[in-house]
Amino acid sequence: MTNTAINFEYIERAKRGEFDLGWLKDNKSEWGTKPTISKIGLTLRDISYGSYGDVPDNPKLRTMAPRGSDIDPDVPDMGYTVNTKMEVWSDNLLDLYEEAVSRQWSATRDIPWNQLPELPSDIEHSICQLATLLSEVEMVAADFPAKWLWRINHDFVEAKMFLCTQVMDEARHTEVFRKRALANGGGLGKAKAVVEQFLKLILDAQSYDEGSALMHLLGEGIVLSIFRAGEFLSPSDVEKRIFRLCMQDEARHVAYGTMHLKYRLERDPSIAEDFHAYLDKGEELMTVLFTTPEVIEPMAILAAGGIKQAEEVGVFAADILRQRIVEEYLARCDKAGLPRRKRINLPAEMLTGIATDD
Repeated sequence: MTNTAINFEYIERAKRGEFDLGWLKDNKSEWGTKPTISKIGLTLRDISYGSYGDVPDNPKLRTMAPRGSDIDPDVPDMGYTVNTKMEVWSDNLLDLYEEAVSRQWSATRDIPWNQLPELPSDIEHSICQLATLLSEVEMVAADFPAKWLWRINHDFVEAKMFLCTQVMDEARHTEVFRKRALANGGGLGKAKAVVEQFLKLILDAQSYDEGSALMHLLGEGIVLSIFRAGEFLSPSDVEKRIFRLCMQDEARHVAYGTMHLKYRLERDPSIAEDFHAYLDKGEELMTVLFTTPEVIEPMAILAAGGIKQAEEVGVFAADILRQRIVEEYLARCDKAGLPRRKRINLPAEMLTGIATDD
């Protein structure tokens, strides 16, 4: 129970039509100022003006009162633990949110499931194993932001709103890949301990910094590379559609993570070594992933067009995919201002064909 007293005297006055109207008289907001509406509609950036758009670096309160509103002096403390803007912010947040809400799609209606062709058993097994892996890893990208959302100060509401879209995106990704595994008579494949260990590493992160680096920069970056490869290697237009739609979502999440890290490091370069340490741990598990048959072989078989063909070109195809994943990951680190080419924690055998000079 709260200590807020019921004002019975006010109830009686209100019955007589004697309103208080203090909320009207004391309003200190930018009354009369109107936003300029964009061609696409009223966006978050359009309403980001005055006190409404002034996001404090270190909010004085830990409350859910809307930023820019006139706040009661005795509002309760919500106990937020992420109370520094640079812990969650990025310069592309507002635009990414608008893109996210405008590009939502349905795994039920927007995939032509009735057009799935019958596939050779080795191709179907490969697609189902890949779908199993993706339905497994995608949900961590919903669980992680959900774990931190209630800890983030409400003055950073745009960051919270974007993370909410990510939770929805990832739930849909898990849905669509689970459906693909079951839709054509194949079924779910094998879940590996090393994959679960990587997911646990993200969920067990002791700070938002650590989890975001492992998930947005590394984990989701790997998945984005797999989506791109999957769209190219898909055995039918149905899978191409799935990978293409998932790719547009995943690109937003990776863009946020990259620019969030850039924003963070520009304001506090001293924490760069902390992020290097986070990624050192993640790359150790990346090494194991690159040598896990259930992760590598389905992609090699799809690239080759079957098991027999994969015996000849499968290793080559797997090497190309690995090089693409690592190179795109290192490029993200470069863009974020955290160069890792000289200190990447992968065996030399896995760095063939990859530039390791900053």
